[in-house]
Amino acid sequence: MDPSIERKTCTAPDGVEIVYSAAGAGDPALVFIHGGLANRGFWDGELRRFADRHRVLAPDLPGHGESGYRRTKWGLPEFGADVAAVIEAEQVEKAILFGNSLGGPVAVEAALLLPDKVLGVVGVDTFQSLSHHMSTEEAQKRAEAFRDDYAGSVHHMVLQLFHADADPGLLRDAERRMANTPPEAAYAMFLSLAGYRADESVRRLTVPLRAINGDLYPTDITGVRNIKPDFAVKVLAHTGHYPMLERPGAFDHAVAEVAEELTHHGVIVSGG
Repeated sequence: MDPSIERKTCTAPDGVEIVYSAAGAGDPALVFIHGGLANRGFWDGELRRFADRHRVLAPDLPGHGESGYRRTKWGLPEFGADVAAVIEAEQVEKAILFGNSLGGPVAVEAALLLPDKVLGVVGVDTFQSLSHHMSTEEAQKRAEAFRDDYAGSVHHMVLQLFHADADPGLLRDAERRMANTPPEAAYAMFLSLAGYRADESVRRLTVPLRAINGDLYPTDITGVRNIKPDFAVKVLAHTGHYPMLERPGAFDHAVAEVAEELTHHGVIVSGG
């Protein structure tokens, strides 16, 4: 780990240990939340890039990276409480939450728990739509696939997250990192997604909703605005699911712009 990045720990509401990275100082804090099967290391570039102006935090969600995974109840609200525990442990006064993939709804759940601390939620290649809800059957099928053939399921998933001409080294790196998630944690996590309603949580959100998305999957701006009228998105051309890895310069520029806008309650980011 970069010596400028601290490895810290705190305890989740259910007692599970959460390991997180921290760097820098300054308000608002920027909190980066990884997606399913990923880990906090996906955000190391952002910890280095923004530590000169902000306190920057990146947790390993339980079941991922170095955090514990012996818990009895899994779900996006529980992950949101885990992120809130990190923010409280750091005594953060104001924060902007960035969440990649599954980390997007996790950020929403954390913001609902900390309405006086969070200035805004920013999805990273997520919130393309709020209309899909995973059924119990779909969640069961996905969970069983990862339980029965974890390596094969990860490989298949990674292939769907990048453009066909993406750097093969990036795909191998993402797959290598994701292969370290305990299969039993992945199984429990996928099962817990059944019936989760992102639209219902987003309707309760009292802070702005933004996104920095790739163009591999189109963003239904109108559909999302029907649920959250202030939604706005920056779309990075020819970019897949991990813009922080694929186009770090463009991604960090977008992060800086969105953070500035949310900090000063300025003009809404252009929606495209």
